[in-house]
Amino acid sequence: MTQTTEPSSPDQAEASRRLPRWVLGLAAVAMIVGVVGIATLVFAGGDGDPTTGTLPDLAALGLEDNGPSANATAPDFTVPTRDGGTFTLSDHLATDGRPVFLNLWASWCPPCRAEMPAIQQASIDHPDVLFIGVSVQDDRVAAQAFADEIGVTYTIGYDDENVVDAGYAPLGLPATYLISADGEIVERLFGGLTEQQIAERLAAAFGG
Repeated sequence: MTQTTEPSSPDQAEASRRLPRWVLGLAAVAMIVGVVGIATLVFAGGDGDPTTGTLPDLAALGLEDNGPSANATAPDFTVPTRDGGTFTLSDHLATDGRPVFLNLWASWCPPCRAEMPAIQQASIDHPDVLFIGVSVQDDRVAAQAFADEIGVTYTIGYDDENVVDAGYAPLGLPATYLISADGEIVERLFGGLTEQQIAERLAAAFGG
């Protein structure tokens, strides 16, 4: 008989809630493909190339990818934002028209924290793209504190109702979706990104 134990504190309970995607998912890959395989998965690449924006063959790895694929319509969502307003993807596409750089992140996720300065700079360098970071599986106070610490000026949203996390179902965090002006997911990028990588993927996805 397998013996289970309950988390001994609220913090441990919260941590255990996050494990299935972020830790256990990567641990499963580690057992199958090793450290190199993790790098391939985290940085995407259906063919093992981290710049393709798609996941490897998850079925062959014994994992499931339940999120929307490239070329699919981006799931619509509405989230409260750091400035006290709300952001609705479909409203933005209908009224603003710029393509979207959607980054899903959490304050407890080290790669998310590491890439945020690069996203901030990219948002300044590419005003023709709407940048939005949505904090998922996270505490709003902690998320806002970190965004304030970095000095983020692009839109930050809070997935309080779990709508974005459920709709996009990323295998791990951070997860970035490049969404065209007509609402189609052009690329999915998993793992931390640099300024150069962001610039390259934006150019490939949207031109310019």
